Amino acid sequence: MAELESLMGRSAPVLKLENVAVAYKVRGGEIEAVQDVSFQIRRGEAYGIVGESGCGKSTVAWAVLNFLGANGYVKRGSIKFLGQELVGKSGEELRRLRGDQIAMVYQDPMQALNPSMRLGDQMREVLTVHRGLSEDAAEKRCIEMLERVYMPDPANVMQRYPHQISGGQQQRVVIAMALLNNPALLIMDEPTTALDVTVEAAVLDLIAELRRDFDTGIMFISHNLGVIARVCTRVGVMYAGEMVERATVEEIFKDPQHPYTQGLIRCVPKLGSNKLGSVLYPIRGRVPPPDKRPTGCVFSPRCDYCRDRCQVERPTLRQLPNGSWVRCHFAEEIDPRLWQPSEDIMPPKPVSHDGANEPILKIEGLKKYYEVPGSSLKDVLGLGEKRLVKAVENASFSVPQGSTLGIVGESGCGKSTLVKTIVGLEDSTGGQANFLGFDITGDLTTRDEKLIQELQMVFQNPDSTMNPSYTIGQQIARPMQRFGTVPRDKIRSEVIRLLEAVRLGANYMDRLPRQLSGGEKQRVGIARALASRPDLIMCDEPVSALDVSVQAAVLNLLLEIQDTYGTTMLFIAHDLSVVRFFSDYVAVMYLGQIMEIGPAEAIYAPPYHPYTEALLSAVPIPDPTARQKRIRLEGSVPSALNPPSGCRFNTRCPRRQLLPDPDVCLTEPPWRDAGQGHRIFCHHTLDTLSSFDPVITTQSTKEAKHVG
Repeated sequence: MAELESLMGRSAPVLKLENVAVAYKVRGGEIEAVQDVSFQIRRGEAYGIVGESGCGKSTVAWAVLNFLGANGYVKRGSIKFLGQELVGKSGEELRRLRGDQIAMVYQDPMQALNPSMRLGDQMREVLTVHRGLSEDAAEKRCIEMLERVYMPDPANVMQRYPHQISGGQQQRVVIAMALLNNPALLIMDEPTTALDVTVEAAVLDLIAELRRDFDTGIMFISHNLGVIARVCTRVGVMYAGEMVERATVEEIFKDPQHPYTQGLIRCVPKLGSNKLGSVLYPIRGRVPPPDKRPTGCVFSPRCDYCRDRCQVERPTLRQLPNGSWVRCHFAEEIDPRLWQPSEDIMPPKPVSHDGANEPILKIEGLKKYYEVPGSSLKDVLGLGEKRLVKAVENASFSVPQGSTLGIVGESGCGKSTLVKTIVGLEDSTGGQANFLGFDITGDLTTRDEKLIQELQMVFQNPDSTMNPSYTIGQQIARPMQRFGTVPRDKIRSEVIRLLEAVRLGANYMDRLPRQLSGGEKQRVGIARALASRPDLIMCDEPVSALDVSVQAAVLNLLLEIQDTYGTTMLFIAHDLSVVRFFSDYVAVMYLGQIMEIGPAEAIYAPPYHPYTEALLSAVPIPDPTARQKRIRLEGSVPSALNPPSGCRFNTRCPRRQLLPDPDVCLTEPPWRDAGQGHRIFCHHTLDTLSSFDPVITTQSTKEAKHVG
């Protein structure tokens, strides 16, 4: 293989697809899932493939690896790897390539790791099978590669099982395993979707380093445009099984040519934007299934520039004078600056909340501890010392009626526990929580029914909260029947009204959850939360798993609900751009404690807590010209079972050594009041925190401007 690569030359593409079509045999015929896809990837290049769910991104990757299943096959076209034709190769020939010269990193690392084998055994197997190394040589090579991906204590990690390390560490193991044989091509399918923003930043840094140091060609599949902007050099945009645009990453974001690409970019909130100064426009409609694609241009039913020609004639992929390739009849005539939204996607005009309204929710010193039982004889007899997980510690804040408080932080920081304690799914350990003048520190069994009606929740995964055997109409009607919010003879009409409010309609009444897409299920979850007409809705990562277009539609829907009903919201998300856009106030949590809280615009500009600064430096920005300070947190979040003394962030704080006496961080820090409700829990003075440069700098056409 090395000799072949040398003969091909470094300038030859590692991977080249020409007019590839992938079909699946089904009852009564076949369906083409991918049609006429062409692109190439060179050594040391990261090629991004973006598009909504169902566009065929992953199918293209499966075609390269021949993982299409028993009923899938490459119907036509060519897939060449280092000049070798892969289409038609035997299973044994492809097996020798996979894991050796071609490697893949999956979205969920547990799909690639055997839960019953130690990590070291799984990694060594790659080298003993494909390279014929001895066990000792393979062990040494594996430890070196784990060090290369910044894995702490790699020799110890080799002895562990997958469940004994964190998700971010699992992903690093999978990346290290993929790189053991120095592959020429690395395929990465949404490798950072489930990771915290700080871990995601470390993994993306690692990918950039590996691309440079190993000269590996990378196919990077993602629906996150910010990740694509940070990692990739060129981009292919897919829609309904076709490649509709190919260009450099700079051209895609600066001057997108295809109406679909333009629509994707309009869906994404920019980090410095808010709901008063910017608007998200979802793409109307949805991606058609492979067996129901329209004739002519596949994007024509959703395109605002559609003409008669588009409905009857399929456009070809052609090159424009600027070098971009686009599949559109009228790309040269379209000026996205003149685009006007249609009535059905016009978002509401949000109202500013300056804190003038009375607080509807007041939290003071709220705590939530979990007792962890030990396994020793003393613990079994009840004589051992109690061990407590301090999930939430001394949380204090208030939320004005009709406003939104965003809560951000890494996994395990206590965001969801805080919300569950407020809603009553968990009882509090200490402190006070007051909602509408009522104490809500007890669990649901002690709570007044009226309070249950006024406090509702939208969960991250709607599948886990829906009964698969009940229709959508029945599930939305249930809270109305339970709380008597409308007369029984009006329930059906009220369910239809709520379905229309979430842009679904009466035809969804009799459908079952399995007949809905992810975005539609999330809208049903929102409609069900509204059915009891609550004053406070808690949203726990409601858009994290959604495509950018569906995400924009759901965010606009929540804004419309808030404007119409004056609903107060608590909004948890790991995407700081979404939180900045949607929230009036933001609380930053770390290891159970609130480290900073205040108006959203204040949180995203100096002065900010060193932890907030690190979060902002990690968030992917959908702008390849943006510049971010590189601040990476060392180590992982400490255990809430034994948190650090003093400031809980002191073990990872990059600003600690700037203090005259760094050991002061071992004592509890004071709250610094920056005015207008902006408070920072830190030993650094406000003057010092204000002196730090902004994390993000964006370059406009004439001058640089700073945004938080």
